[in-house]
Amino acid sequence: MATKNKKKKAAPKITAAEKYQYTMKIVTSATCLACKQQCTRGLRYIDKMSKPGNIGKGVACHLTKGRAFK
Repeated sequence: MATKNKKKKAAPKITAAEKYQYTMKIVTSATCLACKQQCTRGLRYIDKMSKPGNIGKGVACHLTKGRAFK
């Protein structure tokens, strides 16, 4: 029997910020308004959503990020 050489694909390198990206909760502009520590991302989202006719899906909140994956 001949053995087959199987090459394993290298896993893409994930930065620390990308690790936490998947564990952040998506919050609405109402949550950003009530937040005590308003971040620049949240303030931009509040400004965007305050204009009439805009539809948003929420923004990732850095205050709710969880633990990194191993």
